Amino acid sequence: MKVTLISTYELGRQPFGLASAAAWLSARGHQVTYIDTSRQSFPLEAVCQSDLIAFYLPMHTATRLAVPLIRRVRETKPNANICCYGLYAPMNEPFLRGLGVSHILGAEFEAALANLADANPGETPLALLPRLQFLLPDRSQFPVLSSYATLSAGGSTKIAGSTEASRGCKHLCRHCPVVPVYNGAFRVVQRDVVLADIRQQVAAGAEHITFGDPDFFNGPTHAMAIAEALHAEFPALTWDATIKIEHLLKHRDLLPGLKLTGCLFIISAVESLNDHVLDLLDKGHTRADFIEAVHLTRAAGLTLSPTFVTFTPWTTRDDYRDLLETIAALGLVGNVAPIQLAIRLLIPAGSRLLELPELEGKTGDFDSDALSYRWHHDDPAMDKLCSDLQSLIQAEDRHQSPRHQIFARIWELAHGGALPNSATLIPETPAPQLSEAWYCCAEPTAEQLAGL
Repeated sequence: MKVTLISTYELGRQPFGLASAAAWLSARGHQVTYIDTSRQSFPLEAVCQSDLIAFYLPMHTATRLAVPLIRRVRETKPNANICCYGLYAPMNEPFLRGLGVSHILGAEFEAALANLADANPGETPLALLPRLQFLLPDRSQFPVLSSYATLSAGGSTKIAGSTEASRGCKHLCRHCPVVPVYNGAFRVVQRDVVLADIRQQVAAGAEHITFGDPDFFNGPTHAMAIAEALHAEFPALTWDATIKIEHLLKHRDLLPGLKLTGCLFIISAVESLNDHVLDLLDKGHTRADFIEAVHLTRAAGLTLSPTFVTFTPWTTRDDYRDLLETIAALGLVGNVAPIQLAIRLLIPAGSRLLELPELEGKTGDFDSDALSYRWHHDDPAMDKLCSDLQSLIQAEDRHQSPRHQIFARIWELAHGGALPNSATLIPETPAPQLSEAWYCCAEPTAEQLAGL
């Protein structure tokens, strides 16, 4: 069977979900083509010649960007055999079926997708999460690795690769899109496959690796074994991963080992510094925990890069100002991607947030265009502040303004005055950072949508 796999967005990385699926399909003898539209044009006519067209939907932004492409395929070839797979496919099944998608596969998709191509679907119920024996991902059709997100560290730029050591998460944070699909479960990618995938990317020029796991420390023994083996084979290779605040505290004894094996920075979804909001989100940490994690990682020689859901229905202007003041006081201005200071809470289909009585009267019906439930703040000025900040940050990003300069502009907008002692915001050494910001919880920008 002739199969075309399509990814629209995955944080500036080569999409693991294309490479892994391609390996499984090729092993079954299928003719596989894959396209990453974040880096390649969308060849509509060629795509429509395929027997099976499968869209990879790992996140909200990717799904939003895939919708117009699905419509274009359906208009060009009304009988096209279209599949959607990945985390956001089962969450949006009714909407995707309405677009004419024939097959919806869950987050552990490889075997089910290969069976579908074999014309032996026997589709696995979306609620089940099979334990797969992974194959080495096939990255041969991607654009060169240097065309993807790069790492800036120590005044130099490095080619960055990425891989996954695990999927899912054993935690149940209410706002997290992983929860409705995995419901507290996680699955590991076998160590030899992870290391072989890193090995092939190093051969392609990778000098740094991002682990795309929702939480690298869901299985700390598995994670540390991979980190140690990676460092033993490639001592000059650096890497980063996402780890919960809760896990940084619980496994503080492992932090020096992360540094020794080449970890440059850790992304952690802090979300809020208001303990009431953190409790509503069921994050499993407090404001004090976050501050302790900052000190622990710094003592271990690691950079902590916090991410936030800065605007929620319960966030006040005082909360927002406090967030900015705390970031400045902790010396984290260079560690935070500016977009993280304007992220608006996303409520996708199936979200546990819908269980909260505190949301009553604040949400409308499901918005199929936005693929989320719209919500409003009781104070319209907070909704306006969020919108104004997003416009400001996008404009500053287009001018490639440094983070401390954007932070100062954000401060002015939020506080109504200039930031005191703004010179102290400029770090002596810029924090290591990837060239594409972490947009996991953000809606796609107008520029992204127009780019299709």
